Amino acid sequence: MQELPRIISVDDHVLEPPDLWYSRLPAAVRDTGPRVQRMRMRRGSATGWVPDPDGEWCDVWLYGNVVAPLMMLQAAAGFEKLTMELTTFDDVRPGSWKQHERLADMDLDHIEASICFPNTLPRFCGQTFLEQDDKDLGFLCVRAYNDWMIDEWSAGEGRGRLVPLGIVPLWDPELAAAEVRRSAGKGCHAVSFTESPVPLGLPSLYDKDRFWDPFFQACNDTDTIVCMHIGSSSRMPTTAPDAPMIVGMALDWQNAVGSLTDYLMSGTLERFGNLKVAYSEGQVGWMPYILERIDKVWAEFNGEEFSNTVTVPPSTLARGRVFGCIFDDETGLRNREAIGMDQICFETDYPHSQSTWPGSKDHLERLCAKAGLSENERFKLARGNAISAFGLDRFGINPS
Repeated sequence: MQELPRIISVDDHVLEPPDLWYSRLPAAVRDTGPRVQRMRMRRGSATGWVPDPDGEWCDVWLYGNVVAPLMMLQAAAGFEKLTMELTTFDDVRPGSWKQHERLADMDLDHIEASICFPNTLPRFCGQTFLEQDDKDLGFLCVRAYNDWMIDEWSAGEGRGRLVPLGIVPLWDPELAAAEVRRSAGKGCHAVSFTESPVPLGLPSLYDKDRFWDPFFQACNDTDTIVCMHIGSSSRMPTTAPDAPMIVGMALDWQNAVGSLTDYLMSGTLERFGNLKVAYSEGQVGWMPYILERIDKVWAEFNGEEFSNTVTVPPSTLARGRVFGCIFDDETGLRNREAIGMDQICFETDYPHSQSTWPGSKDHLERLCAKAGLSENERFKLARGNAISAFGLDRFGINPS
């Protein structure tokens, strides 16, 4: 086997710099927009984090009723022990939030390009701005984030290496569509969206008035891929109210199962023939069975009496348009023919707790060897599929 080609990671994260919003929002709303304050905090009994003079020093995001301390799990890269402790921007690895240092960490890890989701304040798809009452301010915050992502994080020496991924105002599909088009005009052709709108109090993909169609139309028209990270519905699967956190972590892929079912059975992928979707951190081992099951149900319970309005076998809509990503899924790779080898991408999850950094190359080589991947399949998993899914040739990224 030849040396593994340089990797393109389709799921990493960036800690939002402390001045991201304060330096970009209009002066009249800076002090009410997202901002960072260093203070001592402790976990309250039922009220989240509260100030405490004897608590841990940490950097805290403040915005509306949001009090969100920076935690080690959000930037665990470079630390051997995983903890739930609080931390500051001074104490995490600089590559977690500084562009030049991130590029250096990518070089250490055999990574050519990276697609970064939001992290602390917005959460994975900007849910925080949906939850606050002041939607005018929320919209300004969304635009400020996208401008920072496109004009700073992904610009300069980061161009072609840090691929822009935007967010949208989830509460208004027309505004969301306009922001997709604006961002695409600036070179951003990927958007982070919720895996399921319903837990966020929003209409589903089955909405009779087709609430989300303006957003999907904009993505369809601008070749903007819709990226959905596990937890972007602000809900994680579990088995019982008192089940420990680790149970939800073992079952986190279930959110992607439900989401993909919605996109196929709602007719969304049929109505928007150029729309592509990507599932981050959901792995892919579950895909062969759900695609088989959906097709069988579709064939057996056909017709409007079962609200089955999709006109073709749903699995055919997934071909070349639904992408999954893995960091540790031997089962998925062994079943790659049933999934489609062209639709499996790789992620490092830097700088999160499950990140493969700084050993991503060795880790991926072991995965490929265990699954018996050919040279061509190794290339597709390491970078080729990501180039196709995200249209990375527009950034000058060479497929070879």
